[in-house]
Amino acid sequence: MALKTIIRCFLLGALLFGASAAEAAEESLGTKIKKVFEPAPTPTRKHRKKKASPTPSPSPTKSKSKRKKTSPTPTPTESPAATETPSPSPAEKLTPSPPERPAPGKKAWPNMSLSPAQIADYDGYPSKVRQITDAGLALTKQNLGYTYGSADPKNGGMDCSGFIYHVLQQNGFSDVPRDSSQQYVWVRKAGNFNAVLSRHEDSFELDALKPGDLLFWRGTYNIDRDPPITHTMIYLGREKRTNRRVMIGSSDGRTYDGKQRWGVSVFDFKMPPPPQSGDAKISPVFVGYGRIPGLMGD
Repeated sequence: MALKTIIRCFLLGALLFGASAAEAAEESLGTKIKKVFEPAPTPTRKHRKKKASPTPSPSPTKSKSKRKKTSPTPTPTESPAATETPSPSPAEKLTPSPPERPAPGKKAWPNMSLSPAQIADYDGYPSKVRQITDAGLALTKQNLGYTYGSADPKNGGMDCSGFIYHVLQQNGFSDVPRDSSQQYVWVRKAGNFNAVLSRHEDSFELDALKPGDLLFWRGTYNIDRDPPITHTMIYLGREKRTNRRVMIGSSDGRTYDGKQRWGVSVFDFKMPPPPQSGDAKISPVFVGYGRIPGLMGD
């Protein structure tokens, strides 16, 4: 009897243990099934975190866009820098003020001077002509430029008629006009003028040309005046070395020995070429020459 009861108790315990194990297995399977279905809310939480993460991302993009918008703002600050460029314009206006130098882009050669010994037959010139010539040659050694409107070497230069006015005033011709056009009238009224229509340097119209004569041109620059004389110089004679006619005065680009000079210098006396247009006002034309009124000792 005791053995049977023991066996029954053993069997009953085994049954109970198996039932509990089965229940535990069932519970484990249930929990696993629940876990399969329960992760659904967990991704929702993860999605919320992902949604929160992109929210800061647009903020830097906006900041970059703001930086891009701020970058063009300095461009107007650069524009006043460009407006400052006119500031050197007064400096440019000052550049032509020293007349002893040519305009930009033009090559200047030194002013030329001759000694009386380099001029043919200089010793045979009348004393008054030598006096005028010596005074003019002395000015060519002072490195004077071409200064429009000046008749005083103290200004650093003179214009063509200013040179004539200064030289003649210093040598006793107090009635000489200041303007080249009026100097032409001054000579014409004295009856000492020789008109030249030819453009050839061997023309008979130049046979009466003598050292000390005043030379006149028109059309060297565009100006409305009557008579339309725009340029004047003093005839020196012929240079011994080349036998070419030379003259003296102030010019802003005439040549000596084929090289342009700016200022008070010795220049070649050449007949200008024919005009390249129908407007004579813009083409240099040699009008003629004449004796200085009141010049004695011829």
